Amino acid sequence: MPENPTAAYTADEMMTIAAARKLRNGAVCFVGIGLPSAAANVARLTHAPDVVLIYESGPIGTKPSVLPLSIGDGELSETADTVVSIPEMFAYWLQGGRIDVGFLGAAQIDRFANINTTVIGDYHKPKTRLPGAGGAPEIAASSKEVLITLRHNKRAFVEKLDFMTSAGHFDGGDARKRLGLPGKGPTAVITDLGILTPDPVTKELTLTSVHPGVTVEKVVEATGWKLKVAAQVATTEPPTGTELQVLRDLNARTARAHAGQA
Repeated sequence: MPENPTAAYTADEMMTIAAARKLRNGAVCFVGIGLPSAAANVARLTHAPDVVLIYESGPIGTKPSVLPLSIGDGELSETADTVVSIPEMFAYWLQGGRIDVGFLGAAQIDRFANINTTVIGDYHKPKTRLPGAGGAPEIAASSKEVLITLRHNKRAFVEKLDFMTSAGHFDGGDARKRLGLPGKGPTAVITDLGILTPDPVTKELTLTSVHPGVTVEKVVEATGWKLKVAAQVATTEPPTGTELQVLRDLNARTARAHAGQA
């Protein structure tokens, strides 16, 4: 398939492809449903054919032809190398240190990459009840590193979370180490505007790359705190024709497969 870097693409497509590129071939990846699942499967279908995708319902080495509606989607177990029990998945694989990358989404995120997937508003009388924690707190705690992907706006990038569902770097610095959590924690946050990475010392999220056509000022304006900006901000490489075709084919297959089921 010919490469076509100038092909038109959406912000969501750029985000998904940029997130997919963060997943290296051969990594063992614990995947969240939604945006992380799309990115992980694009990686598997492009540059990382030997990535091992794991979902919390127990499938290991799954190779879905369409994106799952939930962790209980039969497509995951039907295309997996094997399926194990949930206790084995968490106790042996995750807490046993066998997961290279945890790939998570979020409704809210703060400057230290702590995330909320529980409620918007007061916990006891929330404006919105979100899907909840699932396995995300354990994935965030025990994976060797964590990638997070979500759309960038002030509702999502907030000064203070309404509820901390899963810990990133807590209040920054060496907080994870002091609390005895293994792994590096979040190493990148990939959005529809750019890529943020934690400062090596403070662990505060810092804008290190903007997607083509996006200005630094736009990202700062879309953030609910005073965003740190790297001295040199890179521009993300645009999607190739191959990457776009793979993502669009995957989304089209998924839409056909799940028509009337959502």
